[in-house]
Amino acid sequence: MYKVLIVEDDPMVAMINEQYVCKNKDFCVVKTCRNGQEALDFLTGPEGEGINLVIMDVFMPYLNGVETLKKIRENKLHCEVIMVTAANDPATLEETMHLGVIDFLIKPFAYERFQVALEKFMANEEAFRAANQTIDQSYVDSLISNQGSARIVDKELPKGIQEKTLNLLIDFMKNKGGWVTGDQISEEVGLSSVTVRHYMSYLLETKQVKAEINYETGGRPSMLYRMA
Repeated sequence: MYKVLIVEDDPMVAMINEQYVCKNKDFCVVKTCRNGQEALDFLTGPEGEGINLVIMDVFMPYLNGVETLKKIRENKLHCEVIMVTAANDPATLEETMHLGVIDFLIKPFAYERFQVALEKFMANEEAFRAANQTIDQSYVDSLISNQGSARIVDKELPKGIQEKTLNLLIDFMKNKGGWVTGDQISEEVGLSSVTVRHYMSYLLETKQVKAEINYETGGRPSMLYRMA
C-alpha cells in the first residue's frame, strides 16, 4: 500500500483530498500538514521515510508548495509529488513540471480526475519495479512517454498503456482460459486494481476480452473477464 502525505492549509480541502485518497484501496493517508515547513520537518524525520506520494497545495503560509518541492528535490527525498492549486498560472505549472511532479491538479477538480493522478503515480511506480537490471531504449521511451515528459507517442498503443504490462495481462488471461474477476487478476499478476481496470477497459475497447457482470456474489456485483 502506498503511503500519502497531504500538505494543504485549507482544512476542508485537506479533508476532501484525504477522502478521495482513501477511496482507493492501494493508498492510505499517513499525515496531513498545514504548510510546507511542517511537511519538510515530517519528511526529513524518521516517520517520513516511508512516504511514497505527497499531494501538495501551491499557496501556503511559511513555505509555499513550489519552494517545498525544491527542498524535497534538494534533500533527495524518495517521494513523488502531485501539485494542487486554485490558480491556473502557466509559470507555476512550468516550474513544477521542471521539478518533476507526477501531475498538476487545478481546483476545483473532480473525483475522477483525482483518481487519474493517482493512477499515473501507480503506473510510474509499477513501470520502475518491472524494469530489468539492464534497461533498453524501448523501455526508457515507454516510461518517459507514460510520464508525459516527452512527446514520444506510440503509434499502436494509447498513452498510459505499456506494452510489457499489456502482454503480461494478455498472457495471464490466455493461461486462465475462463472467467476471472479484476481482483483475481490484480492479486495473481501483482498489479494494482486501478491499473487492472485501466488495461481491461482498453482490452474491451479493442475487443480482445469479453466482460459480464456477476450478480451471484452475495454482495456488490463484480465484473468478470475472459479472452474473446
